[in-house]
Amino acid sequence: QVQLVESGGGLVKTGESLRLSCIMSGRTFDNYHMGWFRQAPGKDREFVAAVRGNNVATYYADAVKGRFAISRDNNKNTVYLQMNNLKPEDTAVYYCAAGQTFGKVAGGTTDMWGRGTQVTVSS
Repeated sequence: QVQLVESGGGLVKTGESLRLSCIMSGRTFDNYHMGWFRQAPGKDREFVAAVRGNNVATYYADAVKGRFAISRDNNKNTVYLQMNNLKPEDTAVYYCAAGQTFGKVAGGTTDMWGRGTQVTVSS
């Protein structure tokens, strides 16, 4: 059974950085496309970034382009989200997603999710 566990969230100030990690167990990691989503209080969950299993193609939401970077280490079964120049509007619970169909991962319709890690950015 696949398990996704996020870590690295916390409380930071505007302009600071955080790196989130998500480790997968129970599956062959490099067969899976990976994504990050976030959900702020009172809002729907939204796409943040995704990376294909081949670790070549990456995709970002407009709100985070140029500030966030997704990467993966297939040797460590881990996907990362480097978040720089954080803003208060980045405050949310961040979720890791996985799937073998890229469209389902990027579209948020996959059924493989972590439990989330809280990121809070103070002004």
